[in-house]
Amino acid sequence: MFISNAYAQTAPVADAGIMGSLTTFLPLILMFVVMYFLMIRPQQKRQKEAKAMMDALAKGDEVVTAGGIVGRVSKVAEAYVTLEVAVGTEITVQKNSVTTLLPKGTLKAL
Repeated sequence: MFISNAYAQTAPVADAGIMGSLTTFLPLILMFVVMYFLMIRPQQKRQKEAKAMMDALAKGDEVVTAGGIVGRVSKVAEAYVTLEVAVGTEITVQKNSVTTLLPKGTLKAL
């Protein structure tokens, strides 16, 4: 009395063709394209700029390390940079720890 009859549904048409499969994967493809332009491409650009800055380090450049140490480059090696942080005080850090290249004369203003 309270239970309705259940009827079988007819099967959908199986011949959707290439357009049916394309519309199924279109949202997934669009999501990957958006993710590439919002996340992957800017990160690659930042990495390229950081590598160019590290390769361009030269004696006399004023830099800031990842730990916040400010100094002047006194020697550049393959993987390490020697910084003069005070008169007569030098430290050696890895090149990839140098985060910012300061304009000339910044250390005098500090």
